[in-house]
Order: sequence, then C-alpha cells, then structure tokens
Amino acid sequence: MGKEISYKDKKVITIGIVRDLTGLSERQIRYYEERKLIFPERSAGGSRKFSFSDVELLMEIANKIEDGIQTHDIRKEMLREQKKHNEEQIRRQMIQGQLNAQFGLRKKL
Repeated sequence: MGKEISYKDKKVITIGIVRDLTGLSERQIRYYEERKLIFPERSAGGSRKFSFSDVELLMEIANKIEDGIQTHDIRKEMLREQKKHNEEQIRRQMIQGQLNAQFGLRKKL
C-alpha cells in the first residue's frame, strides 16, 4: 500500500479559485509557474490544478516579491531548502536502517 497523500497536497483547486484566495492575478500565478517556483498539475483538458500547499507557497512567494526579493533568489532558496530536506530524509533512513540491522528487524515488503 502506498503512502496516502495529504489533503493539503492534492491538486484540486483551479487557477480562478487560487486567484480569489491569494489576491494574485492569473498572470502572476502563471509567471511564478514559468519561473519554476510553483508546479501545478494539468487536467486532461489542460487546466492548471493547485493544492492548498501551493496556495500557501504562492502567498509566501508574493510576500517575498513584495519585500523586494527577486524570483531567481527565491528559486535558489527553495532549491537549498529542498536539498536540505532530502539530506535529512536520507539521514533518517540510514539511521533507521542501522537500528533495524542492530536489532534484527527487517522491513516488510
């Protein structure tokens, strides 16, 4: 059984609703997508679908832009945070593996 996706991460919100929730224009939202700051899914008809997490991220991006931070700097910061998160996840997996090996536990397949 796969890991269940959180309701916050399900891509179900249309760009119009995101516009209403964030106060951003559709053009701004598409621009942030072009700058690889946000990654909506596309429906079969090509419509963008966002998650609640995306809405929160868009608000953070808008606040940073308002504070004068450039989109390329925001992207670099996001990449650094993702790299740090990935390294922490790998470290946790390694520690769990060592604990499992020490105590003779095996992961169920």
